[in-house]
Amino acid sequence: MSRSMTRRQALGTSAAGLGYFFTAPSFAAARIAGANGRLSVVGIGVGGKGSSDIDNASSLMDVIAICDIDEGNLGNKAKKWAQAKKFFDFRKLFDDSEIVRNMDAATISTPDHTHALAAAMAIRNKKHVYVQKPLTHSVFEAHYLKKLAKQNGVCTQMGNQGTAASGLRRAVELVQEGVIGPVKEVHVWTNRPIWPQAPQVIQRLPEAPVPEGVHWDEFIGPAPFRPFAASAMGDGPKRKLKSAYHPFAWRGYWDFGTGAIGDMACHTANMAFMALKLGSPSSVSAEAGDVNPETCPSFAHVVLNFPAREGLPPVTLHWYEGKKNGEKLTPPQALLEKVLKPGEKLANSGSLMVGEKGLLFSPSDYGSEIRITPAGIVEGKNLTKPEKLAINNKGDQGQKDEWVEAIKANKPELALSNFDYASMLTAAFLLGNVAIRTGKPFEFDGETVTAKNSPEANALIKTEYRKGWDMLEKA
Repeated sequence: MSRSMTRRQALGTSAAGLGYFFTAPSFAAARIAGANGRLSVVGIGVGGKGSSDIDNASSLMDVIAICDIDEGNLGNKAKKWAQAKKFFDFRKLFDDSEIVRNMDAATISTPDHTHALAAAMAIRNKKHVYVQKPLTHSVFEAHYLKKLAKQNGVCTQMGNQGTAASGLRRAVELVQEGVIGPVKEVHVWTNRPIWPQAPQVIQRLPEAPVPEGVHWDEFIGPAPFRPFAASAMGDGPKRKLKSAYHPFAWRGYWDFGTGAIGDMACHTANMAFMALKLGSPSSVSAEAGDVNPETCPSFAHVVLNFPAREGLPPVTLHWYEGKKNGEKLTPPQALLEKVLKPGEKLANSGSLMVGEKGLLFSPSDYGSEIRITPAGIVEGKNLTKPEKLAINNKGDQGQKDEWVEAIKANKPELALSNFDYASMLTAAFLLGNVAIRTGKPFEFDGETVTAKNSPEANALIKTEYRKGWDMLEKA
């Protein structure tokens, strides 16, 4: 049967769009349980963080295909895996029936705005996925991937490597054992942003030539199309153009990234979110500076209110990012004085849980280091090694190890940051971005994935995809 006839008959689409809407036959997720147990993996996004992600995965699996919009990134990895098939467009990777037939899993480490689509295409083909944080670009996408993964019986993992840390896992256990008592208040702060956004950039930068080897249309993906752009650096003969987006600065642009809260909450709020068994917030509000339609804000204080769950009390979580009037946003000084030692400077990133019996302070991005006050409530207790959760403590590689262990055992729960958990963590904080952009508080219904009586918020919770890339929910 010809592929063009198959697609026209099945989808009723034009020849121009045929290559991208096709979903290959679904193979059993447990196909890999053969004699040698060796898996095959594809890497989608293999530069930057994607480089280490596919490298880690390759220690456990055979790399059969690599995909990146940058020919430089692709060429670097092709030197390592000469036999791997190369793609610039992940839609075409999933259009390759041989690759789809032979692959078992995919690592996805592209800019935020293409995470969900690439993951959905893999999952619908019964392929296991490892997706970098934040799991998705929009709230709806996060909820959708959770449902899709469960429907297709695949094993998933989000790349927030602190989840593997023994310190984080032990902290989760201690909080759930009630060491600091019921927790109703959480504070999380970050050193981000560290890329251009408001107030430095609040409008579209001038158009510039696309750098050689960059496939710009594929970078844009499902986002609204815009020309490549650059900012001028220096003066006179030394004047150079610096890319506004690829390979790193895209994080500060709403169309491609999710700003400070999207970049870091999946790390820095992870321990508290897991320990307190948080899910969807019931209401969200935010104060932010230099809010504009192009880039993320200069500062923000986001408040997420979570309802009571599993016998635990409601929780109010505060997120702080950026500088207001030149001062870094942090939790109230009166609260910090209870956990900081005399003369100690507050860590640039960290979290603080306020319990009825005591305070749990973590001066790190990953929640892997903790200090509990008053010290007497944990006297004689082990604070560093998990006693119930599995011991991993191998960071990025450890997350890949658990993911592959889950695949081979056909037990998705063995990967601790699987989509049942990671989707809720991601979605909760992306709601903070919705509140930042609308400038209005709103109530949220996690069952319907909608804001109550807020069309402005709903327009950001679920966004439109560019034509040719608008297949997230299509079979």
